[in-house]
Amino acid sequence: MKTHIPRKRFGQHFLSDNGMIGDIVAAIAPVHDDFMVEIGPGLGAMTMPLLEGLDHLTVIELDRDLAVRLRQKDKITVIESDVLKVDFAVIAASARPSLIRVVGNLPYNISTPILFHLLDVAHLVQDQHFMLQKEVIDRMVAKPATSDYGRLSVMLQWRYEMQSLFNVPPESFNPPPRVMSAIVRMRPRPVPATLEVAGLSEIVKVAFSQRRKLLRHTLGRWLDEKSFGGSFDVQRRAEEVPVSEYIQLAQNTQLAASQ
Repeated sequence: MKTHIPRKRFGQHFLSDNGMIGDIVAAIAPVHDDFMVEIGPGLGAMTMPLLEGLDHLTVIELDRDLAVRLRQKDKITVIESDVLKVDFAVIAASARPSLIRVVGNLPYNISTPILFHLLDVAHLVQDQHFMLQKEVIDRMVAKPATSDYGRLSVMLQWRYEMQSLFNVPPESFNPPPRVMSAIVRMRPRPVPATLEVAGLSEIVKVAFSQRRKLLRHTLGRWLDEKSFGGSFDVQRRAEEVPVSEYIQLAQNTQLAASQ
């Protein structure tokens, strides 16, 4: 079979360091009856080691040539598609009563849209292990009152318990990316009662729309427009507000709107 040339338009950087592959698979710790989905399997660097611990693996691959290669392997179901167009609820229906486990080396150019795409099906997921640009993972797990803490931090931390596991240097890939990568573990949290996600999303988007300004200039005005009479300190910047307070505000504004 001819050598596959990485395609820039797909953001292809293939993991080639066997030691690093072993560390990633060990962190994922596949169990034979897991219902696992791999996003962007590429040349199968993680696919084949994962399969050693699994009965079966479903993979999502956009590159037609790579999809053809993968279909020749045993115990693999190939979904040839843009991952942003994949309905994970349909995949999860095949796994019931089990939850699905999602893994992958996500294309760095669309990693954030993929993370938000998966938010809608977090209740169907046992855990997620992704390789991403380290800078993105730093933002995902950032604490309040730090420069990395932002909209991405809040919108993922309310739903997941997340842990940055270890870094993956550029030389672990072919071709090497220009950035440091890392592995993140994401485990869904219970959904807070009476929380409308759309309301939380709007509040966080408004709050971080001008992150250098005090919230009274952004979120404060938004709350006034909603005639919100509750208590919320807007003499802070968006990055100073913990996730729990954004959740509480979303619940309170929802309650006020229903009265």
